[in-house]
Amino acid sequence: MKKLTCILLLISFLQSCAVYKGYYDVGLQNVERPENVQERYGKSQIAHFEEDGETKYHYEDELLEIIWIPTSSSFSFVLQNKTDHSIKIIWDEAVYVNEDGLSMRVMHSGVKYIDRNNPQPPTTVVRNAKIEDLIMPTENVYYASGKYGGWRTNPLFPRSAMSQEELNSLTSWYIGKEVQILLPLEIQGHVNEYLFSFRINGFEKM
Repeated sequence: MKKLTCILLLISFLQSCAVYKGYYDVGLQNVERPENVQERYGKSQIAHFEEDGETKYHYEDELLEIIWIPTSSSFSFVLQNKTDHSIKIIWDEAVYVNEDGLSMRVMHSGVKYIDRNNPQPPTTVVRNAKIEDLIMPTENVYYASGKYGGWRTNPLFPRSAMSQEELNSLTSWYIGKEVQILLPLEIQGHVNEYLFSFRINGFEKM
């Protein structure tokens, strides 16, 4: 009887420590680009598709093709240069706009966390080539001290809580909100600012 009581107490304790979590459905809704780009590189199109169990978002015009994969802490992407000229991604002018409309500095893959606030050299995408990279707000990166400390990243949006009610309250506020990524692309000496707008469509519990 004592053993059964201990087991029940342990189960109760584990349940009280359970973490409820899930994933957001974040989709590409709109892309704004300079008028001169529209005149020179024509029409554009947005689409989405499923691949390897992930929803990916595709944008294309005559200048570039880009596939976005939203994750819990960043926006991964594959960018294809469709022109006969090199394209430079000007990282120090790139911006992430959060759900409150706050503009935030970003970092990308290859940048050490400790160097996240330092100037970031442009990435060159040679003609007809492509790159794989990601964008993450620098403010979401922090260092935790202590024995089990180290560099950590916060999620873009809260996705876990200690109770189902708390999780529902947290996530419901974000559904319907919009975030944006400003990606400055330099080609032949001219910087073209692409503004990608993403909508938080929903939340799926795990």
